[in-house]
Amino acid sequence: ITLQPDFNKDSYLGKFDQIKAHLQRGDIYEVTFCQTFSAKTKKLAPLKVFSNLMRKSKAPFSCFVYHNQKYLLCASPERFLKRSGNTLLSQPIKGTAPRSENKMEDDNLKIQLRESKKEQSENVMIVDLVRNDLSRVALKNSVTVKELFGIYSFPSVHQMISSIEAEIAKDCKMSTIIKALFPMGSMTGAPKISAMQIIEAQEDFRRGLFSGAVGYIAPNGDFDWNVVIRSILYNVVTGDLVCPVGSAITLKADAEAEYQECMWKLSTLTNVLNGDTKKK
Repeated sequence: ITLQPDFNKDSYLGKFDQIKAHLQRGDIYEVTFCQTFSAKTKKLAPLKVFSNLMRKSKAPFSCFVYHNQKYLLCASPERFLKRSGNTLLSQPIKGTAPRSENKMEDDNLKIQLRESKKEQSENVMIVDLVRNDLSRVALKNSVTVKELFGIYSFPSVHQMISSIEAEIAKDCKMSTIIKALFPMGSMTGAPKISAMQIIEAQEDFRRGLFSGAVGYIAPNGDFDWNVVIRSILYNVVTGDLVCPVGSAITLKADAEAEYQECMWKLSTLTNVLNGDTKKK
């Protein structure tokens, strides 16, 4: 299965420049800009592909969803929101670096990600946004950053992940919580509404389930939701197969580097669709 971009690299660079103009004017501080790669096929074996995707990605918030002749094969490394009793936990990802098969080089890539001022800047903007969102439902003075700029390694990429917690009232409804925090800041930007308006103007597709959330609600009201990224979306009836990918753009972002980050994220999906079943 050969994935084709829905707009070429030159178009991406042109849209990047338009987003940069918004950043320079101060309309936004950060936006997550996404593009899609797609194909047509009636021969996909979703469960087999998902099994191979799990073998390669080892993603902790993966899911396999089938509904109305449509599949979601999701290898997400990111948690959107978890409730455990009266505690909420959000763990946004902002900051990505490739892996290397050479251990010394791989360790250096990890260090470079941890020390990157650009990646830290992206991460802290979303941490502040999540803190603000959580404060809408949290008890007074209970919002805390448990971990800032944590570096976690997955088979194809290193990621910078922060963890923010808050305490809520026992009778706080899930609908109230979701209304305050969704959509997640890591997939929109800051300020959130302005970022979504720019996304609507610049992206050539409707995200739909992509950048949404899949999870569960326990009988006691606890829940855990992921961020739908690193995913293959497949329509059995039409044969449409879509793999959206994106990256966060800030004033310091470089267009070539952001495009390359999208390619890193796409690589695991591409390899699996091309029949690569090796673990790494």
